[in-house]
Amino acid sequence: MGRGKVEMRRIENKISRQVTFAKRRNGLLKKAYELSLLCDAEVALIIFSGRGRLFEFSSSSCMYKTLERYRTCNYNSQEGPAVENEINYQEYLKLKTRVEFLQSSQRNILGEDLGPLSMKDLEQIEDQIDVSLKHIRSRKNQVLLDQLFDLKSKEQELQDQNKDLRKKLQDTSCGENAVHMSWQDGGVQSSSNGNGIDPYAGLLQHQEHESSMQIGYHQNYMDQLNNEDHTASQHPNAQPGSSAGWI
Repeated sequence: MGRGKVEMRRIENKISRQVTFAKRRNGLLKKAYELSLLCDAEVALIIFSGRGRLFEFSSSSCMYKTLERYRTCNYNSQEGPAVENEINYQEYLKLKTRVEFLQSSQRNILGEDLGPLSMKDLEQIEDQIDVSLKHIRSRKNQVLLDQLFDLKSKEQELQDQNKDLRKKLQDTSCGENAVHMSWQDGGVQSSSNGNGIDPYAGLLQHQEHESSMQIGYHQNYMDQLNNEDHTASQHPNAQPGSSAGWI
């Protein structure tokens, strides 16, 4: 039985659509490869899936070269192209050439792709590297000098702050010593009542004098009582406590 005719429309079943995409994509890539190999043709194939995945095939070493060839052929085949498109294309070619030159120069400076260069080209690259080293070293020295200047400024600021702190500390110490000395002087003056004489000294002397007087008085009184007792023992008819003489 022969294959049935497939209706050309979107497959609604998601799984069937994915299976069909994979089969036909592989077949298309295979046909492109066979065409380029059998017919010596330059073939470029680009496929984007429904999810945005890229599948490509190029018979040349770079897809970009084939696209550039297509762009050039398409540009030349157009009759009477617009002036604006021509200017844009020329500008694009200039930028492309410059980018390729810069990339080649960068690789040469890094020491790559030096084989095709002549002695003169190598000397020019060497001179460029020497000039670059001079600029780099000059900038490095300038940065070091700036850092040294900043450190010197910070050192001076710290020294000034240290001096201020020492001065404040000395002033505080002097103030404390003055307060301590004034407190000691005030204690001595208050104890001497301002005249260098202790007011309590006279009071103590007065108390000692009164005590000595009281002690002498009591001693005399006791002697008198002893004499009266002795006299009463000699005269039994006399009344006790009489200090007068007998009649």
